[in-house]
Amino acid sequence: MVRRSDRADYQSNAALPLAKNAGAKPVELAESLVQHLNNDGREVIESVTVSGPGFLNITVSDTAIWSQVAARLADERLGVPIDGAGQRVVIDYSGPNVAKEMHVGHLRTTIIGDSLARVLAFLGAEVIRANHLGDWGTQFGMLIQYIDEHPETSWRQDELSDSGTSAVSALDALYKAARARFDTDLDFADRARRRVVALQSGDERTVALWKEIVAESEKAFAAIYDRLGVLLTPDDYAGESFYNPMLADTVTELLDKGVAVDSDGAIVVASQEVTGTGDTPAVLMVRKRDGGYGYDSTDLATIRYRITTLHADRLLYVTDSRQALHFRLIFEAARRAGWLTDAVTVDHVAYGTVLGPEGRPFKTRAGGTVRLMDLLDDAVSAARTVVAEKNPNLPADELDRIAEQAGIGAVKYADLSTSRIKDYAFDPARMTAFIGNTGVYLQYAHARICSILRKAEDLHGISIDTQIPLDPGERELALTLDGYGTVIAEVSATLEPHRLAGYLYDLARAFSAFYDTCPVLTATEPIRGNRLALAQLTARTLAHGLELLGIAAPERL
Repeated sequence: MVRRSDRADYQSNAALPLAKNAGAKPVELAESLVQHLNNDGREVIESVTVSGPGFLNITVSDTAIWSQVAARLADERLGVPIDGAGQRVVIDYSGPNVAKEMHVGHLRTTIIGDSLARVLAFLGAEVIRANHLGDWGTQFGMLIQYIDEHPETSWRQDELSDSGTSAVSALDALYKAARARFDTDLDFADRARRRVVALQSGDERTVALWKEIVAESEKAFAAIYDRLGVLLTPDDYAGESFYNPMLADTVTELLDKGVAVDSDGAIVVASQEVTGTGDTPAVLMVRKRDGGYGYDSTDLATIRYRITTLHADRLLYVTDSRQALHFRLIFEAARRAGWLTDAVTVDHVAYGTVLGPEGRPFKTRAGGTVRLMDLLDDAVSAARTVVAEKNPNLPADELDRIAEQAGIGAVKYADLSTSRIKDYAFDPARMTAFIGNTGVYLQYAHARICSILRKAEDLHGISIDTQIPLDPGERELALTLDGYGTVIAEVSATLEPHRLAGYLYDLARAFSAFYDTCPVLTATEPIRGNRLALAQLTARTLAHGLELLGIAAPERL
């Protein structure tokens, strides 16, 4: 009921609904509130006035603002409360496919999911990061059979170390060759199908080769995650194979509870909420006519496991918006089965598409999918050019380090500063600019403040005099800093990291306006100490906010 305002420090419309409930006139009730607040709230509130049909314009006392700055500066959590303690959250994100290159389609799920994991963990929740790898299915029968019939092929990383090719790139090429052979050679297709059966039945040689393929792929995933600076580790991997032993029991329970039914030999769940073509219910395929299982089966077993075994209070599925119907059906089936109760919150964290610089679907010149590592290389290269122009005398190794931080930060900020439900264009030149709403701008703002603080030298002796009147620039910066906890709570509630990105951009601009009108290093005491405290709190807040977005905050740029 209270928000920042350009008419005062804060504005509240609380009098309007209160007056409606009490059968009173909003203006009269607002004037009564003003009288009480002005009489009783002097320590925090300087004054309250009424405007319009009953809005309260609230000005906070200078002493209260300085006291809040001091309290936040003394708190390692910057004044942000631990609101999520005792909550167990499973976040399903990234989810690449084994034996395939990570591509542009994995960018948003990885970046958004990682940021939400950081925010919720900071608020005290126990976060379980779930990287749902695509590591099971018919495609592995094709690939393993093809490798077995072509022993001369090299695909293990130690065999490729001199070629510059990654194991997953080699495996991806072999899979494409296997797929082409599968589609044109009936005998090979039969052998590949028998290999799938061998894998599913636990044939020792087949399983050993499959495990090697998974291990080599995970090394490639780790290289991407390390470069992106995301939190995912091998301990977070739980592929489709992990849930395979649970599929039969899941289907049996759905049948026993009447949620799933037989349909011409297949087992399906017909929706009671969503209709498909011809006004018939939308359907989940729980078990195929041939006894096989697919994505629907695995996702039902997954949500059952996460609720009944992991005892999650909150489930987040970070996937693109095109999967909205699929997850709506999964959630409905889980509710009907009794797994998903009112005690568990579940959300499909949908997001839009990454487009090319011209606003069209992002493709290679040949029309293929863009490799994620190539995408990152382009951003780092663009950042290197910008940083070199701004710092022409930087040593090469220092330039490379800064360019990597700036380029990766630019990619992540461009994604996270966009409302996740919207598409956005991947334009390295724009996203690595030092001006405008970019990650590089925020990194530079942080580095600039760090430079000011280094020149001050005597930071350990800083104390805040709460009796000094506030300059308008100081006031705006202090009140902006005070909104940090609120915006983090909003991200937790809405699952929209762009709110935090927008706040950090506003904070950087508020500091710039403050610094332009309020000398810091040349000010006399005790004003100098207060302004250094504001600078220090701003630097810490920027660095912490960037960390929650998964972006580096270098002290020099």
